[in-house]
Amino acid sequence: MTSLSGRACAQVRADIIGVMTEDLDARLWRLQASEDADELIELGCDLAEAGRQTDAEWCFRRAAALGDVTGYYDLGNSLAAQERWTEAVDAYEVALAGGEIDAWRNLGLVLEQLGDLAGAMEAYRGAAEAGDTEGGLQLAFLLREQGEREHALAVAQELAAAGNEEADAVAACWQWCATLDPSLEDRLRAGATYFPAARADLAALLLQTGRAVEARSVLERGAKLGEQVAWLPLGNLYREELADDEAAEEAYRAGIHAGDTYCHHNLGVLLADRGDLAGAAEEFRRGADAGDQLAAAALALLQDS
Repeated sequence: MTSLSGRACAQVRADIIGVMTEDLDARLWRLQASEDADELIELGCDLAEAGRQTDAEWCFRRAAALGDVTGYYDLGNSLAAQERWTEAVDAYEVALAGGEIDAWRNLGLVLEQLGDLAGAMEAYRGAAEAGDTEGGLQLAFLLREQGEREHALAVAQELAAAGNEEADAVAACWQWCATLDPSLEDRLRAGATYFPAARADLAALLLQTGRAVEARSVLERGAKLGEQVAWLPLGNLYREELADDEAAEEAYRAGIHAGDTYCHHNLGVLLADRGDLAGAAEEFRRGADAGDQLAAAALALLQDS
């Protein structure tokens, strides 16, 4: 079959988008006075997916006014997408009062945005008690961020014992960071599918046990999959194990592009060792501005020298 040309494909896509827009507008017009909550919610979801949050909000408000609890839940999602956090909390709480237990996790996320960490933890506990393991994991992550590492691990292990494979991967990573126990290898291997940090920790374990070639393969696989956490250890492996500064620099820069701000420090060290002090200072500064204390210390040391 002959493929369409680039211009024809672009025109086809434009026509499809145009039809979809007309369809949404026609449905929105038709439902202005509708009392069918299900149809309003369905349209609201389609509008939200199309990025039309204001119109989606109208649909969800209309459905909620008709007494549909799901309308309040979807309204909360739409308000959260518009960063109207306090209004979203109100909508989620009404949804929960009506029995919409799926609102627990999203309520927790919004409360985190508002800085109400105690409230967020309670919401995540509610999610976990309702059987939402993703909400339970959010509780574990938040506990760990607050320094309650043992409690966080206990929550993750409880979820893992209930059969959640992502939770087991998270628990294995946290145990590896605390113990560097090579007996965690099988769990880290299994967990790499569910939690990218498990792949990076598996590579660290392989390096620790003298398997640098396999560690490189594991990290390069993670990089190909777009896992942000793979780039920093991959750059370190290139530099420290293979003495390949060019490949290391590429890895650090790829990590920065992927959003890993800690790569600024290691790239700065590489540039400083190469004699590019101006380039190193710039990387340290960028890392420091992103909150990396190690980069800030390196910048201060460089400026004092």
